[in-house]
Amino acid sequence: MTENSPQTNTVRELRPSFSRDWLFLSALLIIGAVLRFLFLTRKSFWFDEGVSVQIARLDWYNFARILWRREGNMSLYYLLLRAWLPFGHSEFFIRSLSILPSLATIPVLYWVGHRLFDRRVGLIAATILTFNAYHVRYAQEARSYSFFIFLSTLSSTFFIDFLLQPSHRNRIGHIVASSLSVYAHLYAVLLIVTQWLSLRFADCKDLDKEKILPLMNKNWRWIAVLVLPPLLFVATTGAGPISWIKRPGFKDLYEYYEHMTGNGGLLLLLAYLVACGAALVQISGRLFRRGLSWGTWRYQFLLFWLIFPAVFTVVISIARPTFLARYLVFCLPALILLAAVGLARLSKSWLLAPVLLLFVALSMKGTFSYYDHDFDLHRDDWRAASYYILDHAHPGDVIIFHIAMGRMPYEFYKSVYPGASAGPTVIYPMHSNRFHYRDFMGKPAAEFLRTVPSEYGRVWIVLKNNEARNEGPDPTTALIDSLFGQSYPHLDRETFPWVEVRLYSKQ
Repeated sequence: MTENSPQTNTVRELRPSFSRDWLFLSALLIIGAVLRFLFLTRKSFWFDEGVSVQIARLDWYNFARILWRREGNMSLYYLLLRAWLPFGHSEFFIRSLSILPSLATIPVLYWVGHRLFDRRVGLIAATILTFNAYHVRYAQEARSYSFFIFLSTLSSTFFIDFLLQPSHRNRIGHIVASSLSVYAHLYAVLLIVTQWLSLRFADCKDLDKEKILPLMNKNWRWIAVLVLPPLLFVATTGAGPISWIKRPGFKDLYEYYEHMTGNGGLLLLLAYLVACGAALVQISGRLFRRGLSWGTWRYQFLLFWLIFPAVFTVVISIARPTFLARYLVFCLPALILLAAVGLARLSKSWLLAPVLLLFVALSMKGTFSYYDHDFDLHRDDWRAASYYILDHAHPGDVIIFHIAMGRMPYEFYKSVYPGASAGPTVIYPMHSNRFHYRDFMGKPAAEFLRTVPSEYGRVWIVLKNNEARNEGPDPTTALIDSLFGQSYPHLDRETFPWVEVRLYSKQ
């Protein structure tokens, strides 16, 4: 039995002492909660956050239809948010739902590091994650990404535990966590493929393969059955929901890894590279051989987890762009674990402390920079735009949204608006007296736009994307410019970050 075999690791770590570890993790959870709740409402809901809230507010019929027709991704989050909303409706309360799985990921990552390596690695990884700006950033967003990271980490935890101890509990945990991760975000399929590849092409001689592999094959089959609905959604909708993604370049890959290290700039990225290099240097010669020991296989698994999803999506993007940095946030735990292993190799405590402090300081710099401005998102300021409309609307005004979904963040801010204005009447998108799933799709038709000037004296137009981003008007915007410019002698225009508000009036 070798020192790094899973059997030895299981015996050595079977009953770890959690007294000091638990106190340390408790302190990290408190610090993590402060960092994630701090300035939680400083920034406006951006487009996707407003859409999330309005999807969760739909009646069950329209909720099911919008999930099947367009928004099947993140369906788990929409269900959880639907259950969360009856207890509060403020920005702070809605976003706080994402903080819960973000905090839960800290002890889960500790456990992954503990099981793959030792408690020292687990504690270092949990510390780095607590201060990581990328993790803090997605904890403060009313979207599914913090659940995505949590469930992906939990899936890998049960995956490792099942390899070390193929019990019924670990098997069920792996199936459930992996399946739920796909419902949190469809790109979690790449994590499941990564786990499969790590066993299929990385032969670990220390595992009891005759016992484990048949059981693991049953796991894959169960997961495939349980995630069939979202896979059918992909098959029926195709690439339509992500057709807006652009083909990535080298700069996109660089920024992805720079942001993932914690928004600390080139210095923090280099620190991660050195730490990961230190983790891999001793086993680099054995890393791609067959018949790996457990001590080598665990590094290969982390490299698969960190690199394969990004490489796969970049290669696929040659034909159909699929690479988007935030869709790959589930690779963050692998990066932090590798860096933690490198730091753990510093045997002298007096040397580890200042190096870890450097990581924390650079991460804190990135986190406080994020509080001031976004680093991986051009945030559209729907709060300011919506309040401007509500402050200046007159009775009889109507409003048209250039993109149907643009109505959703506006409706959220209308629901929390502190004034008494009822706002202009929405004439597009409008398919019934209550929100309808078709209100989330499309742009106003030319025939409809041609009828507006003859019926309304004051019309608000809300533009997003092309016109607001100075990329030139799309055909719908060009038609609005032509028709309304001729019919309305007065135009008031206000611009907000990535949103433009126009008021066409005849008087």
